[in-house]
Amino acid sequence: MGDDLPEEPIGVDAEPADGASHRGAFGEFGGANRGLIDRAFRERIVLAGVALGREDPDEVDASMDELARLVDTAGADPVARMLQHRDAPDIATYVGSGKAVEIRDLSQQHDADTVVFDNELTPAQQGNLETILKRSALDRTAVILDIFAQNASSLAGRTQVELAQLRYRLPRLRRSGRTFSQQAGGIGTRGPGETQLEVDRRRIMRRIRKLEKDLVGVRQNRATQSKRRRRTSNRSVAIVGYTNAGKSTLLNRMTDADVLVEDRLFATLDATTRRLELPGGEAVFLTDTVGFVRKLPHQLVEAFRTTLDVVVDADLLVHVVDSSALDPFGDIDAVRGVLREIGAEDVPELYAFNKADTDPVAAARLAAREEGAVAVSAVTGEGIEDLLAAIGRRLRSSARVVSLVVPFDRGDALAMAHREGEVLDESSDEHGWRLRVRLDEGSVGRLAEFAEEGGGPIVLDSP
Repeated sequence: MGDDLPEEPIGVDAEPADGASHRGAFGEFGGANRGLIDRAFRERIVLAGVALGREDPDEVDASMDELARLVDTAGADPVARMLQHRDAPDIATYVGSGKAVEIRDLSQQHDADTVVFDNELTPAQQGNLETILKRSALDRTAVILDIFAQNASSLAGRTQVELAQLRYRLPRLRRSGRTFSQQAGGIGTRGPGETQLEVDRRRIMRRIRKLEKDLVGVRQNRATQSKRRRRTSNRSVAIVGYTNAGKSTLLNRMTDADVLVEDRLFATLDATTRRLELPGGEAVFLTDTVGFVRKLPHQLVEAFRTTLDVVVDADLLVHVVDSSALDPFGDIDAVRGVLREIGAEDVPELYAFNKADTDPVAAARLAAREEGAVAVSAVTGEGIEDLLAAIGRRLRSSARVVSLVVPFDRGDALAMAHREGEVLDESSDEHGWRLRVRLDEGSVGRLAEFAEEGGGPIVLDSP
């Protein structure tokens, strides 16, 4: 995917500005295949976070714990952490120069290769911190980007990850000034041309435009597929939830999808769709989507909008929650925040509190708090039948109840009504079969000619 870019990492220093070097390659100081981490060894990482203003200390601790899991998933070892309380971020270094020196001393004490900040750093803050720390300084966004780069497998997934990485790197391009060709002013005194920094920036911009164009084609293709599905009687159900909540395991349990399942963050990035038969006989398309985390970088949400379109277009969201998590409500809030960002906040939602085999009491208690929620175990299959029945009920409750008159010679239409909807009442007279059926919008259109009163407007009842 990097045909337009050189094989070496773009726009990075081979060594810190002061000449001191460090083996750390986690981030823009190096990395195999232009990744954000060098996997030749497991780096030692110091975690740093800032609690701003009256931010809840428990939420800050939960975020730091999650950052530690992210670093471990990326292939490095957290060895220490430091937390600071401030009223507002320092413009130059986010943490302040004094705290930055403390973090440097802590890093030297633990022989750490890199410092990862839980807060998002500006390019200037990142550069200033690396000068003080004498080692790589990364933020949460860089770690998540690295994990996504490891796990993306489909063409669309890899394209979206590369686009997010390049957008992240573009404002952070930097090289040692002594390696540049300089351009002097005045006639006859000009240098040989562009600096390497300008060449890198131009190449990245060209690559970004190509990736954006590729994703437009992917979105158009998926929109066409979505239209085809809407022409069928099958509704669309998307599985959403916090990363590692068990979404892929649930999809495998319900559809035998054989999707990769691992006990780690972001094990699955690429959307997988399977056909699912509900207990009432209805068929739906069930899609597993990428998991969410706290502080999910905006550029990742934007880059993965192509994949997340399936969530926006869904008829129902099955929101999977890890009932054994330390802060399940914080996980729910994080997922809802992303749903709002992509415009899916109004899609109907059904909660599935997973891992009931691990903590059945917590799963049952959480399920009792949300109307219609189900406690399940994707591993053992406990509660799956209840979940399938709940999905069917929610889909039927959102459908329209219509009155139809089907002539006796149109048995195919009668069969369609039974196949695509829920027949609430059926009788016959001299005109044919009279039905009250709960149907989705697509089926309503296909059966419109059999509307009550000889093809006039369909008579609607309350669901």
